[in-house]
Amino acid sequence: MRMKLVWLFGMVVLAFVGLGIRITVINASQGNQYSKQVLSQSQQKYDSRVIPFKRGDITDRNGVVLATSEKVYKVILDCKVVNTKEEYVEPTIKALVDVMGLDEETVRKKLEDETTKDSQYQILQSNVSINQKKAFEDYTDVSGEEAKEKLTKEEIAERSNIKGVWFEEDYRRVYPLNSTASHLVGFTYTGNSADWGIEGYYSSTLNGVNGRQFGYYNSDADVEQNIIDPINGNSVESTIDLNIQQVVEKYISNFMDGMANGPRGAEGAANVGVIVANPKNGEILAMATDNPYDLNDPRDLTSYYSQDEINGMDNDTMLENLYGIWKNYCISDAFEPGSTVKPLTIGAALDADVVQPSDTFVCDGYQMFGGTRIRCAIYPGAHGTETLSDLIKHSCNDGLMQIGALLGPEEFLKYQKIFNFGATTGIDLPGEATGILHTEESLSSGSTELASASFGQGYTCTMIQEIAAICSVINGGYYYQPHVVSKILNEDGDVIKDVQPVVTKQTVSSDVSALIRQYMGTVMESDGTGAAAKVDGYSMGGKTGTAQKYPREEKKYLVSFIGFAPLDDPQVVVYVVVDEPNTEYQADSLYAQYIYKGVMTEILPYLNIFQDEEVTDKANVKMTYLENLINQQAESNRQSDSTDDTTTAAPPEDDSETKLDNKQESEGITDEEAAIQSGN
Repeated sequence: MRMKLVWLFGMVVLAFVGLGIRITVINASQGNQYSKQVLSQSQQKYDSRVIPFKRGDITDRNGVVLATSEKVYKVILDCKVVNTKEEYVEPTIKALVDVMGLDEETVRKKLEDETTKDSQYQILQSNVSINQKKAFEDYTDVSGEEAKEKLTKEEIAERSNIKGVWFEEDYRRVYPLNSTASHLVGFTYTGNSADWGIEGYYSSTLNGVNGRQFGYYNSDADVEQNIIDPINGNSVESTIDLNIQQVVEKYISNFMDGMANGPRGAEGAANVGVIVANPKNGEILAMATDNPYDLNDPRDLTSYYSQDEINGMDNDTMLENLYGIWKNYCISDAFEPGSTVKPLTIGAALDADVVQPSDTFVCDGYQMFGGTRIRCAIYPGAHGTETLSDLIKHSCNDGLMQIGALLGPEEFLKYQKIFNFGATTGIDLPGEATGILHTEESLSSGSTELASASFGQGYTCTMIQEIAAICSVINGGYYYQPHVVSKILNEDGDVIKDVQPVVTKQTVSSDVSALIRQYMGTVMESDGTGAAAKVDGYSMGGKTGTAQKYPREEKKYLVSFIGFAPLDDPQVVVYVVVDEPNTEYQADSLYAQYIYKGVMTEILPYLNIFQDEEVTDKANVKMTYLENLINQQAESNRQSDSTDDTTTAAPPEDDSETKLDNKQESEGITDEEAAIQSGN
């Protein structure tokens, strides 16, 4: 018995010695090959793998998230590993189809195609949630007691053969409020590139730096790894107030719905834009248009075109239509502003000392220029003798043409440029247009161009140019560069840059500014052109605009209203533009006043701007209901500040295109830098 045990022990020892010798031989001759196979099968997850950074958030001024990045995963297939053994193929395909919902034919083709069957990195699916990832991992985990209790031996064997599938971390950009502030926020394309809105302008700030995970062999053929952590992007806090933004969007939507099904069909207007700004520092509190789009699905055209129309679009047409939706009307479209610039013309004349506050002008209904008659809105009537205040209150074109002549071409063009027309404002958004001005030669004395320009016809500007200029003439004369971002924060929430207000120039003196506020206050009186926009209990200033579009014969109008409160210490300015309202008679700024009054009624209390006038039900003209506004015969019973005159000078031709390259990281000079330099 003892001898048998000795022999058995000897045989076991010899077996171990033989196994050791065999392992030594294999390791010496084929060790690297097996090490590589181990790396390929179990360590492929970090063999030169990119670790993505997280793009920073965009929030409103109160910290409400407008754009963020959530962690998702890519499903990666290592075809080489799956094809190592035949028994791996079917279980792996079955798991991907049953658990991940992938198409069997697609997966099978990856494994069989000559171009991919040896690939170790094939992306099968993107934007996989953590719940989907966990479901797949639970399915393939057969080591736990629960799996052994629920699964048969055959199922355990099958799932043990699922190989070559792993998950790579990624991030997906999401917009919790969908279409809210869409033109301000913008969106990212595939990856972390962006052209539109804050996403586009601050793209390099929001982006970080990818990390990397390396797998490699050391001198002993052991697998090791090296990890370089990613650097996440910074976040930006915008100047936008979500509550004000939502109020603005509500009134635009109400207007568009109320004006639908008129002569233009279902459209309430060709375009509607609203900007709310703080005149004391250039902050934009809200900015919206009538064509918001879903930031989570920016390529969806179904809200604007039928499915048949979409199916009939080629790639160029579809891209053109998408650009039309993505473009921010408030900064990218230039138009003839009309009478909202009259305070600027009078402010320039006062500042240049060519008129005095005590001067009066006689309106006889028209002015003659080289044999051409340009009429006042009241023609064939006349306003008679008017003060500077009356010219703004009644929106008298005749008086403004006389002031334009007193300024002369050189001085008039000088102040147009001081007010920043014909140049970018430098707002931190891509796609800002400049508008087109006449030259000094074309504005020669006695020309229809100079006469028309004095009341806002014959040249073009953008909404952001107009509101920035008006802010300067009511805030004491200081031109603040408009901006939509106030802070840049790191991933820990620490402020690394505080965006300070930038004064680029002084447009008029503080004394002139005080006079312009006083004159614009008369517009809101019961017999002023802006009486319907007055919010009861608040002192206000404002100015109506009714620009006859070119070609003049078509009788199409862009109507507008710009106003502020309180009168003596402006804290908020609202500018509304309604381009071609859907009604037979377009030449009435009431359409813009409706939106203005609704917005101001809600945001003044919200901004803690207190009533500074007695509340009365009889002193002011009441804002009519939108239904009455649509149906009333405005042509016969209201003052208009439109010329309704085909002799008004045409604007210079504008063949410029929307620029999307004026980003914070742009090479060369940005619009922001150009605006600052032009103000020096």
